[in-house]
Amino acid sequence: MRALAVLLALFAAAPAAGELTAVERRIVAHAAAHEDEALALLERAVDVNSGTLNLAGVREVGRLFAEALAALGFETRWVDGAAFERAGHLVAERRGDGPRVLLIGHLDTVFELDSPFQRWQRLSPGEARGPGATDMKGGNVVMVQALAALSAAGVLDELDVAVVLTGDEEKSGRPLGLARAALRAAAAGADYAIGFEDGDGDPRTAVVARRGSSRWELTVTGVPAHSSQVFTPEVGAGAIYETARILAAFYERLATEPDLTFNPGVIVGGTEVDFDPTQGRGGAFGKDNVVAGHAVVSGDLRALTPEQYARAEATMREIVGEHLPRTTAELVFSEGYPPLAATAGNRGLLALYDAASRDLGLGPVTAVDPRKAGAADVSFVADLVPRVLDGIGLMGSGGHTVDETADLATLPMQIQRAALLLHRLGRAPR
Repeated sequence: MRALAVLLALFAAAPAAGELTAVERRIVAHAAAHEDEALALLERAVDVNSGTLNLAGVREVGRLFAEALAALGFETRWVDGAAFERAGHLVAERRGDGPRVLLIGHLDTVFELDSPFQRWQRLSPGEARGPGATDMKGGNVVMVQALAALSAAGVLDELDVAVVLTGDEEKSGRPLGLARAALRAAAAGADYAIGFEDGDGDPRTAVVARRGSSRWELTVTGVPAHSSQVFTPEVGAGAIYETARILAAFYERLATEPDLTFNPGVIVGGTEVDFDPTQGRGGAFGKDNVVAGHAVVSGDLRALTPEQYARAEATMREIVGEHLPRTTAELVFSEGYPPLAATAGNRGLLALYDAASRDLGLGPVTAVDPRKAGAADVSFVADLVPRVLDGIGLMGSGGHTVDETADLATLPMQIQRAALLLHRLGRAPR
């Protein structure tokens, strides 16, 4: 109720619809005038490979954004990630007189050093392709340039700002609690948390709810034997048949539940198998005339609430526990990203962002369907921060593929929207 009361007070203090104050006009003008600077920073960041496991590259991208934030008066530090087998995180703080705002991004991409997709490519005046252009180096640029606009207008001191750019969002380090300790520490006492992911790539939407995501691994064994003996009491069904039964039952029992997904992303099976869960790679040896002795499946599970997670896991364990003849199976769930619920505080913060967009003449912004947005770091602070918004970074299409393309027309508009929202939060009654 307190979160809702504060947001209602914010509405009362905001200018009338479509009306910008003199300070707000200066903020918007600065954002528009420095588009080339924003594009240059984005190109520099994209051209540095920062696949999660390229630790040096992640650190270098962190250095670029640390320089940009330091120029705005932020104190920056690098949190080393050796303890959780990753590069680490950039943390920056600038103390001010207003509400505590946590801004969240990430430095890494899904494109490692062996990817063919490595460089920024300008396709047209309005489009550019590059690894991490939208997910999410573009979002980091939106964040930095919005802060720069507030600084130029002389109002950045009205906020108490913490920035956390993680180095392992795409492939989180372990243990996960340690890998996200710096983010959660920065969230302590925050009034607002804002993530600059690209959401569903549509500038007409933003994120107030995200499904959580966890990994599961299924290990199945059977009795290796000549194929002529398959289905006999002594040999049974073999590992691959048992794996097929389990996956089919997952689909039959759970596929129709709203907002729940479970995806077997990798499967290897045969007489012998080798699987590296960190790399998501493996191999198998077998023959057509030999009953498979082993199989491994790796996948993810996504749910909107902890209760939905618990129900899905229980059903999956029940299915795995049934077994075809002479087979065994084990299902292990790993810790993952928690869900972000669509609270009243989150919806109210979206309403403020929507109002800022309308006042800028950029149209309404509504909540994205959680099925259209993946898991993100912002969910790790959902239990600590009363008002959370995400998905307000640079928009585009083709994320996580070699066709990742930024819609450059959305860069100035996203900077202006974010800057205006932050400024109005700084004027909020406390």
